[in-house]
Amino acid sequence: MTTVPGVATRRAAAPARSSVLQRPLASYYLVLVSTGLLLAIGFVMVLSASSVRSYQAYGSAYAIASKQGVFIVIGLPALWVASRLPVQVWRRLGLPLLLVALFLLCAVLVPGIGRNVDGARRWIPLPGGFNIQPSELAKLGIALWGADLLVRKRKLLRDWKHLLIPLVPIVGLVCVLVMLEPDMGTTIVVTSVLMSLLWVVGAPARVFVGLVSVALSLGAVMAIAEPYRLARLTSFSNPCSITHRLDKGYQACQGLQALDAGGWFGLGLGASREKWAGGLPNPYTDYVYAIIGEELGLLGTLTVLLLFATLTYAGIRIAKRTTDPFARLAATGFTIWIAVQALVNMGTVVGMVPITGIPLPLISFGGSALIPTLVGVGMLLSFAAAEPGAAKALAAKQGRLRQLVLRRSPVAVTVPRQREQSASRPSRRPVARRR
Repeated sequence: MTTVPGVATRRAAAPARSSVLQRPLASYYLVLVSTGLLLAIGFVMVLSASSVRSYQAYGSAYAIASKQGVFIVIGLPALWVASRLPVQVWRRLGLPLLLVALFLLCAVLVPGIGRNVDGARRWIPLPGGFNIQPSELAKLGIALWGADLLVRKRKLLRDWKHLLIPLVPIVGLVCVLVMLEPDMGTTIVVTSVLMSLLWVVGAPARVFVGLVSVALSLGAVMAIAEPYRLARLTSFSNPCSITHRLDKGYQACQGLQALDAGGWFGLGLGASREKWAGGLPNPYTDYVYAIIGEELGLLGTLTVLLLFATLTYAGIRIAKRTTDPFARLAATGFTIWIAVQALVNMGTVVGMVPITGIPLPLISFGGSALIPTLVGVGMLLSFAAAEPGAAKALAAKQGRLRQLVLRRSPVAVTVPRQREQSASRPSRRPVARRR
């Protein structure tokens, strides 16, 4: 077999093509694409699921979806700003954000300040018909402050007192304030953020066993103390029974019927029956996943599940690849927050978890949940941009994009006026005559 001279040399000199996940910006684009798709699906499904209730309440089928659009318009610039912040700024933001959240968690319990909806006092009304939910700020505050605290105390963490104090008491205080609203779902998410931080710093197994035992004991006491919680626990296993169908199991049963009606490919976008009067009580908030299953079928629900799995994988990947200990802890805390909240919401809809009243991240209606989540996604992007080789690759892509824009933009060529006149006029130089 003859070899063409120079071909073998060029093949040897050519660099081996790396796989997509081995590229420097793989984590960055995984977060960006999965978040963008979830946000787009969420807006479309909120528009579809809220159209009937929106028309009944406001006389326009687009009123609720327009509010969601405003939240997205506010959240996307916040995401962009967050993606530009360095790690040191995130470390400084943790304590102020947690203090503000604690103040608002106390304020929301005061009658006349907090807004009571269906027996839950979780929101503080704002001008323009908007509300703020302090517990959503508390999630981000705990992830940032807890990460900074553990990094500053990393040489003392072998002592269990330094490992648990003041982190566990502060998180316990937040959980107590959240349960007074009451909000069991957010309490589960906050506890999961605490557990993830302790897991990353290498807390011993006995600490987790102790904390889980305390959490389960308190949960059992609170379930027995409140009859409606106990009714939810006893009804979620068979919500469509004659005993629970028209009472505590009504919402769960309607959600299961919506998923069953959707089948493999759904009834079609906008064709939901459960969003009409007499159907799901909260079709565009806590139970929007059921509407996705009804209109887009199993294919739609699995697509959403896959996108959350991608976002979770990207967040854990960023936490593993970063060289900064604070970024590792903060990325893990935020990723576990999103993953646990999504699993609890979807598990509630499919009947695997008792109803907790927690929104589906990036999809359910509500700015109090959406904007802090987008800020957290921006934080992940800032950490991903600081991965080895990522900053250089991102700068190179931005430079190529800038050059492409400059090439396509029209450039006006100006000719000096004097030259134009001299070119148009005939030359007046005297011509030498021959004698």
